[in-house]
Amino acid sequence: MNILMIEDNHSVCEMMAMFFKKNQWQYEFAYDGVAGEKKFADQPDKWDIILLDLNLPKKDGMQVAADIRRISPTVPLIMLTARDTESDQVLGLEIGADDYVTKPFSPITLVARIKALHRRSQLGQLNQQQQQAESNFDVQTDHFKMNTKTREVYLYGQPVSDLTPKEFDLLKTLASKPRQVFTRSQLLQLVWDYEYYGDERTVDAHIKKLRQKLEDIGPQVIKTVWGVGYKFDDEGE
Repeated sequence: MNILMIEDNHSVCEMMAMFFKKNQWQYEFAYDGVAGEKKFADQPDKWDIILLDLNLPKKDGMQVAADIRRISPTVPLIMLTARDTESDQVLGLEIGADDYVTKPFSPITLVARIKALHRRSQLGQLNQQQQQAESNFDVQTDHFKMNTKTREVYLYGQPVSDLTPKEFDLLKTLASKPRQVFTRSQLLQLVWDYEYYGDERTVDAHIKKLRQKLEDIGPQVIKTVWGVGYKFDDEGE
């Protein structure tokens, strides 16, 4: 971790430096509000945790916290202060602090708070990345997702690989409208653009090969509707 501690009490900083070193964390100190805010503003992406005292010279910690939040709404921020009234705590949290530690505090307790906040922050970033990744799949059903730009395909959470271009297009056509039945002639028109017009055996051959690749992963999702055609259905699988 990279920690920025904005604290005017040099003894407190020296004490915390020992604990930061013990945990092999990188750290820097700023001893007034103006210097601390400048350190953060110069490299906002550098810091994993901000420790901010509220009683600072040159610029009040509450104002520094507000300014930090304008620069970065997400950087983890722990407020340190001798103020222990409920109104100060509420105000600090409303400004954007993630946690609040009153002085005098145990360095071990503060280290534990830092670790806990860092874990929560990493988990939040991971969830955000996962959600962003999910949003990149433009065809999704209960157990299937496909990114038509990157040509990534997942079924039951497992990647589907080695699809030919026609197999990919056929799967996309069926999965884009789950449980809708497509006739062979419709699939010829949509996937082959009449390239093989009149030869519906082409559809059957590609369906067979596609099924063979999908059935290695889980329950079959391409269903035959006898006398009509095919549909994609993974509901309830």
